[in-house]
Amino acid sequence: MRSLIIADPNTIMLQALSDLFERDPRFSLVATSKTAEGFLESCLRVPVDIGIVDWAIPQLGAERLLAILRDRPNAPRIIVFASDGDPDVPRRAMAAGAAAFCTRDAPEQQLLDIATSVATGRMVFPFMDVRSLKRDPRETLTEREKAMLAALARGRTNTELAAELNISINTVKFHLRNLYEKLDLKNRSQAIAFFYANER
Repeated sequence: MRSLIIADPNTIMLQALSDLFERDPRFSLVATSKTAEGFLESCLRVPVDIGIVDWAIPQLGAERLLAILRDRPNAPRIIVFASDGDPDVPRRAMAAGAAAFCTRDAPEQQLLDIATSVATGRMVFPFMDVRSLKRDPRETLTEREKAMLAALARGRTNTELAAELNISINTVKFHLRNLYEKLDLKNRSQAIAFFYANER
């Protein structure tokens, strides 16, 4: 029997998913949540095998939640559950570390089959061009953030960055935080190393 946590902001959908998995003897529903934070708390309290998470789960969203879980030992394998509107979501979910993708309007049996496959270690995604998974993370940066990354590589201090870009120190710190988060970096040294490693 595989343990499971479900996270969906829609009360009706959350109840329907809960009922579906509680009726299936192959799964044990451990907890439900309407937020990403609640899902994380439940995972930390009781480790589980599988998570079913709505792509638009508040407050973090599934993409950020997956990034957080990626570094945790014994993290659940995540099935991203989303509307069929954005064809880019399956690719983004896979790139973020999801184990599977399922549309919200899929038949119940399809979701159960996907969960069963994920429980046995398989990945389940619709067809996509996997070459797009290698997208350059620098593409996510704004022009201001790109300018700041280049200035960091030239050894500029926060004060010098503020003067050079004609912004306040606090705005410099704000842009640096965003820059580090988008590139999955922790500090200035890593940002400089990233710049030179990816210089064209």
